[in-house]
Amino acid sequence: MFFDEAKIYVKAGDGGNGCVSFRREKYIPFGGPNGGNGGKGGDVYLVVDPHLNTLIHFKKRSHFKAQRGGHGRGKNQTGKQGEDLTIAVPPGTVARDADTDQLLADLTQSGQRALVARGGRGGRGNAAFATSTNQAPRLAENGELGQERWLRLELKLIADVGIIGVPNAGKSTLLSVVSAARPKIAEYPFTTLQPNLGVVMVDDRDFVLADIPGLIEGAHAGAGLGHQFLRHVERTRLLIHLLDGASADPLGDFEKINDELALFDPQLARKSQVVVLNKMDLPQTQELWPRVSREIKKLELEAMSISAVTGQGVPTLLQRIVNLLDSLPKEKPVVEEEVKVFRLEEEKPFSITQEENGWRVRGAKVERVVAMTNWEYDEAVMRFQRILEAMGISAALEEAGVKVGDTVRIGDTELEWQ
Repeated sequence: MFFDEAKIYVKAGDGGNGCVSFRREKYIPFGGPNGGNGGKGGDVYLVVDPHLNTLIHFKKRSHFKAQRGGHGRGKNQTGKQGEDLTIAVPPGTVARDADTDQLLADLTQSGQRALVARGGRGGRGNAAFATSTNQAPRLAENGELGQERWLRLELKLIADVGIIGVPNAGKSTLLSVVSAARPKIAEYPFTTLQPNLGVVMVDDRDFVLADIPGLIEGAHAGAGLGHQFLRHVERTRLLIHLLDGASADPLGDFEKINDELALFDPQLARKSQVVVLNKMDLPQTQELWPRVSREIKKLELEAMSISAVTGQGVPTLLQRIVNLLDSLPKEKPVVEEEVKVFRLEEEKPFSITQEENGWRVRGAKVERVVAMTNWEYDEAVMRFQRILEAMGISAALEEAGVKVGDTVRIGDTELEWQ
């Protein structure tokens, strides 16, 4: 089975917690703070492995978590950084955020990597909070939580040439004749239920040929098998549009398929095409050929005829494909060794809503501060209160009508308003 879609969960490592510690040595009764910072959590990367060609390995495992950072220790010892996690994917993988549909990475080159979840920074130890007025701080931060998200992975086959056409036009037969690929072939529509790839040798040249499962009218909207496989056409440089010579209306089929390409992606309809009438071993196809050739040339497209079963015209077609590939400009995708993940700033730094049994404060920054506050230390609690005042959250809550004793929820933390 060919797996070209997968959904996976990735979680970067949390940062390590900072440490509260003081220097304790003989004859030094008032040693200063020496609590170290926590280590950064590990990042999660997608990395292209050229030995993979499907996403089937994600069927058995769909959850991935990077290592968290080590906690800080006394004597200003910083916690160990968590190890990064790399997830192998095949060439042609497109990664999107499953919730927002944001494109995170388009991976085509061997070894290319993309950062899809950033590890949390380590919390600061009490040595970092020492000032001239507070020389013995008794507070430290918890580590920042690592980024987590669901990813939707799609695989787009990377081939030089794609064969498109209606079901039963002979695409699989042609692929089996010109390459070592052995797709399933039978005399009924939708024999091919998955894309097939084959390497074609022409003299000292070679190119990759993809057999795309048959398309029908409405494919762009999901009819038949088109919605699942139209994306595989996007990577190709040249299309062989194979017409079924046994069809009642090959030219009508040609127009319908081109319409579906344009509706799915206008760029696909502009790709170079060689229109090929197949099944020339049949008498009715031979009668159709003059009219088909004439109509295709009116569209300023090249028309050829073959019989994939007998091999008639196939060598000429392959030589023409090689010549066209040489003449077409090579696509130069922008390849980044690492695709960075950014946290976008919110338009509003925070929002306040009244709930049935309290108040809810939302905002990326304040929720991060809450998660990193170590509530065991009074100084940490007072520092958090100062941050609320500096951000304007305290004033906003009072303006909204908060009263002493009310419950205020920020992230997963519940606080009592004082």
